[in-house]
Amino acid sequence: MKKLKKDLRSIVTGYSTLFFCAFALSISMSSCGSEVAPVEQKQPNILFVFTDDHAAQAISAYGSNINRTPNIDRLAHEGMLFRNCFVTNSICAPSRAVVLTGKHSHINGVIDNRVEFDSTQTTFPKLLQEAGYETAMIGKWHLKSEPEGFDYWEVLPGQGRYYNPKFRTPEGTVEYTGYTTRIITERALEWLKEKRNNEKPFLLLYWHKAPHRNWQPGPDYLSMFDDQDVPEPDSLFDDYSNRGSAAKTQEMTIAEHLNDRDLKLTPPGNLTPEQQRLWNAAYDPKNKQFEEKDLSGDDLVRWKYQRYIKDYLRCVQAVDDDLGEVLDFLDESGLSDNTVVIYSSDQGFYLGEHGWFDKRFIYEESLRMPLLIRWPGGVQPGSVDTHLVQNLDFAPTILEMAGVEVPADLQGKSLMPLLRRQAEPDWRRAVYYHYYEYPGAHSVRRHHGIRTDRYKLAFFYNLNEWEFFDLEKDPNELVSRYDDPEYSGQIEELKSELNQLRELYRVPEVDPASKSPKN
Repeated sequence: MKKLKKDLRSIVTGYSTLFFCAFALSISMSSCGSEVAPVEQKQPNILFVFTDDHAAQAISAYGSNINRTPNIDRLAHEGMLFRNCFVTNSICAPSRAVVLTGKHSHINGVIDNRVEFDSTQTTFPKLLQEAGYETAMIGKWHLKSEPEGFDYWEVLPGQGRYYNPKFRTPEGTVEYTGYTTRIITERALEWLKEKRNNEKPFLLLYWHKAPHRNWQPGPDYLSMFDDQDVPEPDSLFDDYSNRGSAAKTQEMTIAEHLNDRDLKLTPPGNLTPEQQRLWNAAYDPKNKQFEEKDLSGDDLVRWKYQRYIKDYLRCVQAVDDDLGEVLDFLDESGLSDNTVVIYSSDQGFYLGEHGWFDKRFIYEESLRMPLLIRWPGGVQPGSVDTHLVQNLDFAPTILEMAGVEVPADLQGKSLMPLLRRQAEPDWRRAVYYHYYEYPGAHSVRRHHGIRTDRYKLAFFYNLNEWEFFDLEKDPNELVSRYDDPEYSGQIEELKSELNQLRELYRVPEVDPASKSPKN
């Protein structure tokens, strides 16, 4: 850096304007140290890739020991990986509403999957559209209302189907033949290549259905992992003996709650004849020398786990392969240099940990979200961030990236200082979590809680039960230490901080009703 300054000074004679511009740039760069200087260029394109239920522990960049995801990993190598990104409410529709609005569930109105999103609210796509961006939404919307703030949209109705899907569009419903992950990718690529306004920066929400339940792999992936057993998590046979009653009364165990459709003992009903042939060849239990009736106890659980996890990972692999094709297009078209690529998922997921599938709990596997951001010139390649961030932060971050003013009422924090590796001594010390959907699917009790870099405190308020975990000593959260005198001080501090966060985020004492804001 010193040599750079010396060289710049040596050419100043007769070029005063050039000197002052270059010198200012050199000073800015030297003062940042390891930070990345702010990008001075036109508004970047933004490609936001979002999957459904993709757990960080099924991404090799996050250390997965069960699969490889080379194209998602490419974003980590060429951008920044966030190790501590957490969801505010671990369920599909609420997470999406938080991402769009930058506001907690009790503010944006979508507290559970039963609520229709009020599309008249301010969202970051609307603000980017108003600022001159060409905006598109392709894939899984899952918010019941029609998308607003998009120049182009094609979305799955509800959860959508894995095969031969229908899509809602402004002109009505269209139906495609094929595998949904592939079709979403084809529609996204067609929009990028042929339908967008090339004179404008773009925002594309490329949002997948996969790997949501019931984990139906595409035709090219049906036999993947057939020749191996996927490693089991250490807590597959957790008996929940050292926690409260909420962990014992849920209905999402691999042992008891996977059904015949999940286990592929019953095929989908909407396959073409060729798809049906491939499906039968891949899933006939007799061909695999498996007969559920011949298994029992732990052996049956292990068989169900393999059946479940392989299909889940097959769905992930299709997403990763298709992402690679999209990244290749950005490179080949010259768009990469000015395109931010964001990869995340609406929440985490249990891949057999605690004997579970699904999400909803504040425990780590469903609380943690993957988040990777590649921004050539704006993010240092191969960088890792460990600050506590949330999906609440996505909207203000994208707005600041685009040079659009962030509304004062957003509850998240822009990640731009972290992306630039600037010191942030006043960054949040804890994240707030709140789950509402009970009674409901999987019978996970309502609870709210707080997570710091080391501790977690959760209150299952309908049960009047607290749980406390020391994540440094008990990373798998197997033993609640709430009644341990050793932690009484930490627990009181966390309770105080929990109350402060509830006040900061204006959380009502009584849960909001599960109904549309329009009602």
